Amino acid sequence: QLQLVESGGGLVQPGGSLRLSCAASGFTLDNYAIGWFRQAPGKEREGVSCISSSDVSTNYEDSVKGRFTISRDTAKNTVYLHMNSLRPEDTAVYYCAAVQQTGLLCDIRPYKYDYWGQGTQVTVPS
Repeated sequence: QLQLVESGGGLVQPGGSLRLSCAASGFTLDNYAIGWFRQAPGKEREGVSCISSSDVSTNYEDSVKGRFTISRDTAKNTVYLHMNSLRPEDTAVYYCAAVQQTGLLCDIRPYKYDYWGQGTQVTVPS
C-alpha cells in the first residue's frame, strides 16, 4: 500500500527553523516528483515547493524562496522541507504529495499530484 507520512511540524517562534519529513512506504520515491503544500484555515491549499523525480529541478512559491529548501534522501526514501526564517504567515497544515514522473520539471499545483499524506501542523505565532 502506497503511503506518505509527514512529520516534524510544531510550534516555532518567528525567525526559527523546522525540518519537515515526508517518508514513503509501499513505493520508491525515486521515480516520483514530490511536492510540499500547505493549507491555512479558511484558505485554499497552495503549493510550496517541489522536487523532480530526477532531482534535476526544484521549484518554490515566491514567498518561501530563499527561506525554504527541498531535498531528497534516496537511502531513507524520504523528502525533506527545510524551513528557515519562519513567519506567522507560514502557519498552516503542511502536506507532501507524490506523482509518478518521467520529465525533468516539477509542478507545485496541487491537482497535479495523486498521492497525499495526512499533514503536519506548523504554527508560528505572531
